Amino acid sequence: MTDPGSPSESQPESVFQSPQPESNVARRWTVLASGLLLLALALVVIYTGPSAFSSPIALIVVAAIGLAALLLQVRFRRELPRVHSPLWLNILGILCAMVSLFADSFRLKRQSMNLIAFAAVTCFGISGTLILRALRRLRKTRSAKSE
Repeated sequence: MTDPGSPSESQPESVFQSPQPESNVARRWTVLASGLLLLALALVVIYTGPSAFSSPIALIVVAAIGLAALLLQVRFRRELPRVHSPLWLNILGILCAMVSLFADSFRLKRQSMNLIAFAAVTCFGISGTLILRALRRLRKTRSAKSE
């Protein structure tokens, strides 16, 4: 019987080695960025009334905070050089969000504003999904190479 703290044959030894100083710095920035984004999300939730969560603008804000968290995580992880978000999709999402924010100035109907807000959330969601798919593919190829 093996000791619970010792590496077994089924687990790689790299799991039990101490991380390099570079990864500690990158991890520190990732944790700080994640904490700031959680703080932003908490402020949105705390200082927003219950009726505002049925607003499409609230959905855009929450989706944008989620996408920003994902983009910052990819940015700070130096071992992911090939993972990028489609720029055109992010720009389209930002443009849709801006149009829905200023829908009154553009004299858009409520249904149009809802549709444009939904398009912004969809762009942010698709962009996030593409990044997560690329991360999963990288993990699969790395695990296949290590075996």
